[in-house]
Amino acid sequence: VQLVESGGGLVQPGGSLRLSCAASGFPFSTYAMSWYRQAPGKERELVARISSGGGFVKYGDSMKDRFTISRDNAKNTVYLQINSLKPEDTAVYYCRANSGKYEYWGQGTQVTVSS
Repeated sequence: VQLVESGGGLVQPGGSLRLSCAASGFPFSTYAMSWYRQAPGKERELVARISSGGGFVKYGDSMKDRFTISRDNAKNTVYLQINSLKPEDTAVYYCRANSGKYEYWGQGTQVTVSS
């Protein structure tokens, strides 16, 4: 099982990023997928969750306006679009797969928002 995040990096405030999480080794289309983030010294928090078929989306507190989660089951990939980035968005962003019975996490991708 692998979850490989990509797309992070250093971006200026106000910029945008699109994170990707490529999955393999499990039936991706049957798993709900989520993005979490963890800033230095803080607990990991939910950014967004999308159902296995993509029809249900939930965002964490204060995440709905600038974050968009999507998935492509044909490509076994989940995405997170982040717009109008702020310094407080600086964190490691993690991808999570959950079937209710099994759970997998990626290694994370660093997003740093700074001028």
